[in-house]
Amino acid sequence: MIELLAQTFVGPLRETYFQKALIGGSVAAIVCSVVGCLVILRRMAFLGDALSHAMIAGVAGGYLFMKLLFQVEAHAPAMLLGSLIAAIVTVASIGFVSRASRVKDDTAIGIMYTGVFAAGVVLVSIFRSYIHIDLMHFIMGDVLGVADHDLWVAAIAACTVLSVIILFFRSFQLTSFDPVMAASIGMPVVLIDYALTTCVSLVVVSAVSMVGVILVVGLLITPAATAYLLSDRLERMMLLSAVFGVTSVVGGLYLCVWLDSAGGGAIMLFCTFQFLVVLMVAPQYGVLARWFRLRRMVPQEVMEDVLGALARGGGKPLDAAAMASFAGTRPERLVRAVKSMAREGLLQEERGGYILTANGEREANRILRAHRLWETYLQHVGAPAAELHPRAHTLEHVHDKASVDYLDDLLGHPTIDPHGRLIPENHVECRPGNVCSLSLLREGKAGVVESVALEAGGPDLKPGERISMGPRTNGGTVWTVIREDGSVINLDHHTADAIKARVVEDSDSAQRS
Repeated sequence: MIELLAQTFVGPLRETYFQKALIGGSVAAIVCSVVGCLVILRRMAFLGDALSHAMIAGVAGGYLFMKLLFQVEAHAPAMLLGSLIAAIVTVASIGFVSRASRVKDDTAIGIMYTGVFAAGVVLVSIFRSYIHIDLMHFIMGDVLGVADHDLWVAAIAACTVLSVIILFFRSFQLTSFDPVMAASIGMPVVLIDYALTTCVSLVVVSAVSMVGVILVVGLLITPAATAYLLSDRLERMMLLSAVFGVTSVVGGLYLCVWLDSAGGGAIMLFCTFQFLVVLMVAPQYGVLARWFRLRRMVPQEVMEDVLGALARGGGKPLDAAAMASFAGTRPERLVRAVKSMAREGLLQEERGGYILTANGEREANRILRAHRLWETYLQHVGAPAAELHPRAHTLEHVHDKASVDYLDDLLGHPTIDPHGRLIPENHVECRPGNVCSLSLLREGKAGVVESVALEAGGPDLKPGERISMGPRTNGGTVWTVIREDGSVINLDHHTADAIKARVVEDSDSAQRS
């Protein structure tokens, strides 16, 4: 058993080709993964693919230049320089197209990189007697056939790019997350963007000849995306990304040896498998974590139904069975809802059941107000009487302040619903000490006039005058205002809306003040 394990895991490490592939692949993976974090944060993933494909034009140009002028069959520095020039030309072309036209960046990338890639293919086919480039090797790569000069090129490029990122980390970080703020504090955002693009170009150019287009793009994106699922901090994300890149190379190389398959394909297969595993089990952003959160989550509608049930119970304790019958939900979900609401201070246990706390009562009145206003509105638009309650039970969950206040004003601030039950008043705006319209004040409420936003001909009320509200008349369409001297003023809806008053406790307190 031990001999089998040694042969399986240690055996490949004794082979020179495996050692070179491991070193070269790891170097490429580390620098690609670190740069890839900035690439995916800036949503530039397509750019890496573009640069890697556009490289063939630079490789062909460099190869042809050396062949025609110096009669040299192949020269790595010339091809590297040509590739870098092709990458810079591609980026400059993309920037020009996106700035000079209405075409967006992603479309510009697709247009220019396919154009440069096609130019490279045409160049290779026209000068095929001079240029001996295996396009399949260029695209697929041969990580198991890494040469010494490939290792040196990859190492120099990696050291250069990582040094730039370390030295200008804060600049890259700020421009990635908030370029507007970076520009506002004087950072050269455009120059930093070009520096990052140059780093990406150098990474792609140095690695493509060693591992191929597909593997470069994969190592640039997938390890960084894997780390993104596990971390919200850029520096930690870069570290995790580098780890995932190296493990992808190690696992993929062993996989290709065991399965006798292509090295680049095996590395990317292992890298993608890593991503899928992390996607499932990531503690915060994983699929399982999201599933557990959704399972534990209590729908807002259930909590509001519980509040409504207790509000209609007249202050009597209700057990879970009574609340479940009203809410129409599963008992286990209701139990979670009740426990959650108790933790939030909306409910408290009493005599084998639950009652509303002060906070819970305020929330319940808000839901009840929405329900009864919806019932009144449905009656107003002609809905059948039998459907008022069930429809309002669904609509009551639309209880944002703007919607409910609009309904209240549209209906003339009714106080009674179609079933003759009291509609709770607006406890938020009509709380003592707040300023609200007289149209919102119910009978017995008192206040001090703050403003009268009416043209000439309005009621003779002055700011600072103390008033109290009498009963509404004429079917609730006329507001009765009792002045300090006992005289009465009748207001219509529009006029009552236009007068603001600061609410006090009651009419007696208004007189005392």
